[in-house]
This record gives sequence, C-alpha cells and structure tokens, in this order.
Amino acid sequence: MKSFDTSIRLAFFALFVFLTIQGKMTLWLLLFALSLPAAALFGRLYCGYVCPIHTVMRPVSTLSSRRGWQESSAPRFLSNKALPWAALAISVTATVIARRTFQLTLPLLPFWIAAGALTALFFRPEVFHNRICPFGVLQKIFGRFARSARQVDPAACIRCGLCEKACQTDAVHLSGAGGTAEIDAASCHQCRDCTAVCPVKAIAKRKRNARQ
Repeated sequence: MKSFDTSIRLAFFALFVFLTIQGKMTLWLLLFALSLPAAALFGRLYCGYVCPIHTVMRPVSTLSSRRGWQESSAPRFLSNKALPWAALAISVTATVIARRTFQLTLPLLPFWIAAGALTALFFRPEVFHNRICPFGVLQKIFGRFARSARQVDPAACIRCGLCEKACQTDAVHLSGAGGTAEIDAASCHQCRDCTAVCPVKAIAKRKRNARQ
C-alpha cells in the first residue's frame, strides 16, 4: 500500500516538474481547479496524492520527526484562521501584478513547496496543511461535502489511537461514542496512512450520508 501510494505521488511530482520546466503551469492550475469539485465527491485526493507540496513535506517531516527537530506546539500567531486566506489573497495578488505589470510568471508553487518543507522541519505537518496552505483552505471547503471519504467503523474500532498518531493533518480523533476514532472529511487528505496502521482494518473509504 505504502509503495503504491508513493509511486502515485512521485508520478504526479514528475508531471509537475515537467510542466514547470515547459512553462505550462496553467495546465497544473487547471488540474487543481478540477480537483475542487472532485473533492466534493471523493474527498481531498489532490492533497493526498497530487499536491507537490505534500509530496515534498512527507520525507522532510519523517526525517525531522526522527531527529527530534519538530516542536510539540506551533507559535500562537499560526492559530489565526484568517492566515491561509491571507496567504491565498497575497499569492493571487502578487501573481496578477507580476503578470500584468512586469510580464513575469512568479514561481508560486515552488515557493510554497519550500515554505511547506521548512515548516515540516520544525513543526508537525498539520501546522502547514491546516494553518498556512493557501491551496488547502479551498480544498477544505469542498472536502467537507465529500460523498465518499475515509471513515471508521465504530463497531470494529478498538480505540488504540494509532490512526490518530499516524494522521498528518490532525483529521483523526478519538472523539466518537465510547472513545472510538472519527475522521473529519474536511481535513482528511484521503492518504490511507490511518488505514495502513489500523490493526483491525476498521478504516475504509465509504459513502457518507447527508448528515455527516
């Protein structure tokens, strides 16, 4: 499972690099735009498998965690919910000004890849994913309505907490009835990290009802 998922991420990362070299980032932005309505159907698959920021952050976070570089808590200013929206607004404004005034194409995604990697060096990845990323804030809006998403079978859950520890987006919490695990579809990247560590296979992608 892990090697297959990694292969998918690397394939999309190679595509991203190719389009960047060819100067065809418009095609990548089109892919991102199409991923938004797709997130309302299948969850945030773009974030879990396609996004180059996430692909780079994963190994950086693993290394940083093993070395003990990551802080247990993030700075207070990163708790401001307006921060990712501000990052989005600044990114769009800077891109438009650079294009119209100087006929330049800003390396927007490479910048955010570097920002994500730097954040992952010192903090757990959910800090960037949930509090900074200007792309994730849009994915979150559509992802909360996902008709199919990773869910926990409460009857099978043994409340071990392994899924909660494995999640890189802080989407899993032991907050269900009787302390069973629950997954927040708005934050979940559909990456299967939680599924991989569940000892009783209680987590799978399932249809969600209208009230979830």
